[in-house]
Amino acid sequence: MAHFARAHMPTLKKTASYYLVHITVAAAVAYGVTGDLFMAFTLSLLEPTVQAIAFFFHEKAWERRGQGKNSTASPTARPVGA
Repeated sequence: MAHFARAHMPTLKKTASYYLVHITVAAAVAYGVTGDLFMAFTLSLLEPTVQAIAFFFHEKAWERRGQGKNSTASPTARPVGA
């Protein structure tokens, strides 16, 4: 696990930052909608936790996609939008 954390530290830090911002926004929105502090905190922890996990894997997929383009460019490949 320690090796995994060291190998992915920039993405993990970015994910943690995103997670904190998302919890804050989600809590404010949930409280505004429900008017219930307990419900707001419950919702603000549940949904961003799932989003943070999805975000991490999304970032890794984009990194792999970028690496693949540079190393295995096909002569028939067209640029995006072309």
